[in-house]
Amino acid sequence: MTDSASISADLTSAFNVMQTRFDSAPYPAIKDRINLLKTLKSKLIAGEGEIVAAISKDFGYRTGFDTVLGDILPTVKAITYNIKHLPKWVKDTPRRAGVSLAPSKVSVSYQPKGVVGVISPWNYPIQLALVPVATALTAGNRVLLKLSEFTPHTNQVLKRLFSDELSEYCTVIEGETQVSQQFSALPFAHLFFTGSTNVGRHVMAAASKNLTPVTLELGGKSPVVVAPGTDITKSAKAILFGKMSNAGQICVAPDYVLVPKELQHQLTQSLCALYKKYYGLGVEGKNLTSVVNTAHYERLNSLLEDAKSKGAQVIEPLDDNMTDQQKHRMGLHIVTHVNDDMLIMQEEIFGPVLPIMSYDKLTDAIAYINNHPQPLALYVMGHDKAANESIELQTQSGTFAVNDTLMQVTAEDIPFGGLGESGMGNYHGREGFITFSHQRSKLLSGQFNPRLNLLLSQNSFLIKLLKWMYLRN
Repeated sequence: MTDSASISADLTSAFNVMQTRFDSAPYPAIKDRINLLKTLKSKLIAGEGEIVAAISKDFGYRTGFDTVLGDILPTVKAITYNIKHLPKWVKDTPRRAGVSLAPSKVSVSYQPKGVVGVISPWNYPIQLALVPVATALTAGNRVLLKLSEFTPHTNQVLKRLFSDELSEYCTVIEGETQVSQQFSALPFAHLFFTGSTNVGRHVMAAASKNLTPVTLELGGKSPVVVAPGTDITKSAKAILFGKMSNAGQICVAPDYVLVPKELQHQLTQSLCALYKKYYGLGVEGKNLTSVVNTAHYERLNSLLEDAKSKGAQVIEPLDDNMTDQQKHRMGLHIVTHVNDDMLIMQEEIFGPVLPIMSYDKLTDAIAYINNHPQPLALYVMGHDKAANESIELQTQSGTFAVNDTLMQVTAEDIPFGGLGESGMGNYHGREGFITFSHQRSKLLSGQFNPRLNLLLSQNSFLIKLLKWMYLRN
C-alpha cells in the first residue's frame, strides 16, 4: 500500500469510528456535555507547566507570558463561558408563526451536526485547537483534530489531553501537508480551518466535493490607522504590544501603520523608546518570543532585503544581543518609505516587522485600506469620535478595535471571524455554538387545526382572506 493510500485508509478509519460513536448518541445530554467540558478544562489547567515548556521547545523560545495570556487563559475562559451558557443556548428559540399558520407554533432548535473536522495552526497551538474543539463539543458533536507539524512537542501534550474519556469525543491527528489535504477531503458535517488564505482556498475546494460547510479563519494585512491629533505615546504602546506579542505571529497582529505625515517621526521615535524599555538590553531577551523556525525566520529576512532593495529604510533592533539566530530570535524592525511594489506590503508579515506609511488626509488612509482585501482586524488610534466613526463606516474588516490591539479576540460574547480573503464564518460564544449546530426549523401543530380542512377543500373564503392580508400594497 502506498503512503498516500495508507494515510487515506487511516484517516477514513478514524472518521468512521467517530461517526459510529456519534450515530450511537446523536444528541448527547446537556449534563454530559458540561461534564466533558469540565474535564477538558481541568486537564488544561493541570497541564499549564507542561504546556508552557512544550510550546517554548517548539518555538526555540517562547515566553511564559505569551503562552499563558495567548493560549491557556483564553481557552479556559472560552470553555468556562460555554459551560455557563450552554443550558440557555440549547433551548429552542421561539419565532413568530404569523396569522396564516395560527394556531400552530414555530421555533428553531439546535441539533448537533455530526463529526466535525478542525485543522489548527502552529502559532497558538492550544487556543486555536481547543477553542473550536470545545465549541464543537458544546454543540454535541464529535471531532477529528488535525494538528500542525511545526509543534511536535505541544502535539504530544494535546494527545495526552485527549486520552481516557475524552478520546471518545475527539481524535488527534498528526502529519504534514499530505495528511492535511486528505483530512480536508473527508465527509465531515463541518470543517473548521485556521491558517493562511492560500491554504484556505485548497481546504474549501477539497471540502466542496462533499458539500461540507466550512469556517475559514484566515489572516491578511491588518492595518492600524493613527488618526490626526492622537496621543502618539499611548498609540505606540498599543501598536508595540500588538506587534511584539508572540513575535508578531498572530493573525490579527498589526501588519502596517498609516500615520499622518507630520506624526510619522514622532511615532517612530516613540516605538523605538518603548521597544528599548520593554525588550532592550536590561530585559536580556526574556520578553522576546522566537520566530517559530528557520524557514519563517529566513522568510522575514527576505522580506526585509526585498524592501531595502526597492528603497525602504529599515530601523534595526536597538540591541544586537536581542537577535539570536540560533533560536530564531528577532527584534522589532521598523520599515519606512514603503510602497506596494515591495513584498512586505503584499504578503501577510506574521513576524516582528512593522511597515509605517504616512498619509496627508484621513480620506487617503481610508482609500488605501479599501483598495486592498478586507483585513481580519482594523485598528484605529484616536479619540476624535467623528474621525473614528468615519473610518468604521467607510471600511470593512473582520474585527474592529479603537485604541487597542489584539484584545478584541479575547471577548467571549462577541463573534470572531473575517470576510473576503480574511475568512468566512464566525466562532466564539453563541455564534460558535450556532456555527457547529444545525439550526432546525420546527412547526408544532396541536389537535385543534381547522386550517387543514380549509386547505384541503381549497376554501374560497380562505383565499380571499389571505389575499386581503398579504397581496395588497
